Amino acid sequence: MKDIVAAPIFALLISILAYEIGIFINKKTKIAFFNPLMIAIALVIGVLLLLDIPLEDYKSGGDFISLFLTPATVILAVPLYRNINSLKKDYIAILGGVAAGCVTAVFSIWGLAKVFGLPKDLLASLIPKSITTPLGIELSNQIGGIPSVTVAAIIITGIVGAVFAQWILRVCGITDKTAKGIAIGTSAHALGTTKAVELGETEGAMSGLAIGLAGLVTVIAATILSGIGMF
Repeated sequence: MKDIVAAPIFALLISILAYEIGIFINKKTKIAFFNPLMIAIALVIGVLLLLDIPLEDYKSGGDFISLFLTPATVILAVPLYRNINSLKKDYIAILGGVAAGCVTAVFSIWGLAKVFGLPKDLLASLIPKSITTPLGIELSNQIGGIPSVTVAAIIITGIVGAVFAQWILRVCGITDKTAKGIAIGTSAHALGTTKAVELGETEGAMSGLAIGLAGLVTVIAATILSGIGMF
């Protein structure tokens, strides 16, 4: 039994199965709070604790899934290409919205970190919370953060965005499809984009665009701020 649970294929299978269960529950309940990824994380943690599987054994198989992070992000360019006219028409508003969202994300973390007296390495770990995981990990390494903390922050941010995005947009009275997509992609990266895709093709395309732009703007801003000693 120990040899079975230590095998990479076991970790891969329980990860996929947990996510499929999450999708099933989400579709059956139609409750936004029951996000498939959040359910999958809880189930995997439960299995690891129940079977006493070391994290290192799980990572041996879980790392196979990580290989698909970058291709999964790149594939978001497909709906973007289909809606290229929307980008050409509203490029000033799109770039302005993404830039505003990134600056707000970075400085809100910086301000809260100062208020609560967080150490510099933890502050640096939280700065990339709103960008996609591959970029976030690399940025965290460059500015002196802790990659594992960064990954956790990115996942939590994405789940919160996916769960509450539609409600927040409704409360704020945002009805424009492009604005919805840009807002979700800038604040909640790829996980939020899964919700944007559910809202519509234009929302999904704009959210996919925002992921790349937000990553670029955040990397530039964070590198400059780190260089002048802000964190």
